[in-house]
Amino acid sequence: MKIANYIQDLLYRYECVILPGFGAFLSQKEPAYIDKETETFYPPKKIVSFNSQLKKNDGLLANYIASAQKESYTTAVNMIAEFVSKLEKSLKEDGKVEFENIGRLFFVEEKLQFEPFSQINYLTDSFGLDSFKTSEINRETYKKQVEELDEKAPILFTPEKRKSPAYLKYAAIGLVALGISGFMGLNIYSSQVSEHNIAEQQQAQEQLQEQLQRATFVIDNPLPAITFKVAKQTGNYHIVAGAYRVEENAKTKVAELRNEGFKAHLLGENKYGLHQVVYESHEKRRDALKMLRKVKSFNEAAWLLVQEL
Repeated sequence: MKIANYIQDLLYRYECVILPGFGAFLSQKEPAYIDKETETFYPPKKIVSFNSQLKKNDGLLANYIASAQKESYTTAVNMIAEFVSKLEKSLKEDGKVEFENIGRLFFVEEKLQFEPFSQINYLTDSFGLDSFKTSEINRETYKKQVEELDEKAPILFTPEKRKSPAYLKYAAIGLVALGISGFMGLNIYSSQVSEHNIAEQQQAQEQLQEQLQRATFVIDNPLPAITFKVAKQTGNYHIVAGAYRVEENAKTKVAELRNEGFKAHLLGENKYGLHQVVYESHEKRRDALKMLRKVKSFNEAAWLLVQEL
């Protein structure tokens, strides 16, 4: 089921992937939790469910298949229709059908049920995280060991009362008082150091800005000024050309794309510290997908990012 693989790809990026004429796969985030019965930690993940009422084609899956297969949109729609026909036949004859790494559909008392598979986590933020089992700490065992040590070397490890000379109690109180005062003094000193560092950093930044404003540059053979008129980019649908670790390289790529006639610009630094370069941004998803198909004819690595500017 190659189309099932395309559905998997889209589940990493979208919360709703519709299989036209059949139903929709929905994903919902679930926070990390600990199963107290099995003493197992589970990382955050996406829970996949199925809704047979959402059947209308929204173009997402068909456009993705057309782009991946380098076929027309109509051909992709026909491929989906043929795939759905096979699914319905399998459900009718066998009463069940499986989507690899997604889940399985089956009938229970003539009602269609969906059981998701858990071997793949579609939450990209949890990439590389896996569940693990840990044992509960038995504090009573450690307490018994401490008591045995306490009998050999009488040090107040346990809360039980023990007889000791009065001067030792006063000495202990004095040490505690000295420790508290020393700790408070250390906090005050650390706070003063932090405030001093912040003030020095602000002063250094102000001096740097002042020097930059006063700086002049002399060029023996000055070049004529060139003014680029680039329309302000709007919209939340962006055709990403690539991401660069070094910002200067990203700016160079933007200049190259503008020379080629694109309305290229920097989208900003993402959470991985990469500077994203965009061919164009669009307000309508339909226009963005149309542009993406055009770009993929010469840059297969280009992809569509949905993000507010």
